[in-house]
Amino acid sequence: MEILFSHSYFLRFDPKQWALQQPYAPLGTLYAAALMREEGHSISLFDTMFVEAPEEVLPVLETHKPTVFVIYDDGFNYLTKMCLTNMREAAFKMIKIAKDKNCNVIVSSSDSTDHYEQYLAEGADFVLMGEGEITLSELTKAIQNNEHDFSAIKGLAYKNKGCIIKTSGRGVIKDLDALPLPAWDLADINAYKQRWIKSTGYFSINIGTTRGCPFKCNWCAKPIYGNRYNSRSPKNVVTELVLLKKMYQFDHVWFCDDIFGLKPGWVNEFATLVQEEKLQFKFKIQSRADLLLQDNYIKALSKAGCDNVWMGAESGSQKILDAMDKGITTAQIAEATKLLKNNNIKPSFFIQFGYLGETKEDIKATIQMITTLLPSSIGISVSYPLKGTLFYEKVKTDMHEKTNWTDSDELQMMFNNTYQPAFYKQLHKYVQKNHRKYIAYDFLKKIVRHPSLLSIATARKIVSILYYIPAVFYEKMKLEALEKQQLYE
Repeated sequence: MEILFSHSYFLRFDPKQWALQQPYAPLGTLYAAALMREEGHSISLFDTMFVEAPEEVLPVLETHKPTVFVIYDDGFNYLTKMCLTNMREAAFKMIKIAKDKNCNVIVSSSDSTDHYEQYLAEGADFVLMGEGEITLSELTKAIQNNEHDFSAIKGLAYKNKGCIIKTSGRGVIKDLDALPLPAWDLADINAYKQRWIKSTGYFSINIGTTRGCPFKCNWCAKPIYGNRYNSRSPKNVVTELVLLKKMYQFDHVWFCDDIFGLKPGWVNEFATLVQEEKLQFKFKIQSRADLLLQDNYIKALSKAGCDNVWMGAESGSQKILDAMDKGITTAQIAEATKLLKNNNIKPSFFIQFGYLGETKEDIKATIQMITTLLPSSIGISVSYPLKGTLFYEKVKTDMHEKTNWTDSDELQMMFNNTYQPAFYKQLHKYVQKNHRKYIAYDFLKKIVRHPSLLSIATARKIVSILYYIPAVFYEKMKLEALEKQQLYE
C-alpha cells in the first residue's frame, strides 16, 4: 500500500527558529516510516521543514497517489510538544488537501492527542492517541483489508456515523531495540547539514535513546510517551551512530531524550562503546540535577564526548521548585553545575518564570542563581499550561481565551498571574542580557588570570561588556516601569 508521510512543523512559521537555522529532521516521523516500510508498504515523505506553505503537499499527493496520508509529528522534539497554533492550522490545511485527493488521513502528534475532536472535525479520519507506531501498524492493515470496524484497535480516535469513538489506551513499546532504525534516507539530510554549517560551522544531528520520563513535574505534558521510561541498549544506539557517521559525517549530536542515561550503568557502557568504535563527536543532553550527582555519571558523560548538559533548573526558589513537584533542590542545582564545570562540560539551564504563586522575591532568587552559578546558556520560558497536566487543571479557570502559543517565541502568559504578560516579556529580555553581561565579566577575569587565553573570540566577549552594561540598565528600567504601572492600575 502506498503511504505518504508528513509532519506539521514548518520552520518558516516559527520566526525565531527560522532565524537560528539549526533544524533537526523529524525523527519520530522517520521511525514510523521505517516500521511501515519494514512491513512492506511503499513509503515516501513530504518533509515540511523548509517548505513555504502546506499547499505544497498537493503535487506530492498527485505524484504518489497514496492510499494513506499520515501526518506524524516528531514527538522527540520539544518544539512539537508546544502545540503551536501556526502548525495546527498548517496540519488542518494538509488534511483538507489530502481528503480532496481521497486519501485516508491519519494524524499522530501531541496536539492531536490533546485536541483529537478538532482534528476529526477538520476532516482527519483517524487520530493516533499517544505513542503511535503499533497503532499505525494495526490500522494500516485494517485499511488495506477494507475493514470498517476499528473498535478493537487500541489508542485510536475516529468518527463513526457522526459520533466520536475513542478506543481503550495502548501501552507503550518496551523493547525499543526491536524497532527498525529511523528511515533517514527519506529526508534530505544534506539540506539540514548545509543550514547547520552555514549558521554554526558544524553539523548536528538528532538521536533518541529513550522514550518517556518517570518524573512528575506537574507542568510537563507527556501525551505521546508518558511517564514510563524505556531505553534502547547502548549497543543499538552506537550502531546507529556508526551508520550516521558514515552516511552524513556529523560533528555533533543532540540526544533528544527527556532524560538521558537514567538507567544505572547505561552511560558508562555507552562511553566505552563509543571509544571502542573510535567515534569522535560532541553532544548535548537533557538531564536532572539530582541524576547528575550520581557516582561517576558526569565522568562517564565526559568520557563519551558530552560538552553540554541542559538542566531543568527552572527556579532559584525552593518554594517554586516544590510547587512544581520538581523533586530537586537549589543545592543540587549548584553542586551539579560545579561538577559539570570541573569536568569541562557546559552547564545550561532551562528557566521558567511565572509559575503559580511566584512572587518578586522568587524572581530575584532565580536571577541570583543564574548570576552566581553562571551557566553557559539559559533558555527562558514562562509557565505554559498544557492539557493533561496537573498545572493545567490548577489554572484552567483563570486561563484566557487563547490557550496555545502561535510560535515558539511568543511566550504569552496564558492565565492570570502576579504580573501582566508584558512584564514577563520584559523580564525575559532583562535576564538574558544580564546573564550575557556576567558571562563577559567572567571571561575578563579569566584573561586577567591567564593572558594566554586571549583570542579574537574571547576579546569580542570582553568588549561586549561595553554594550551590555548600558543595555542591562535600560532593560531593568523598563522592567521596573512595567511593575510600577501594574501597581497603579
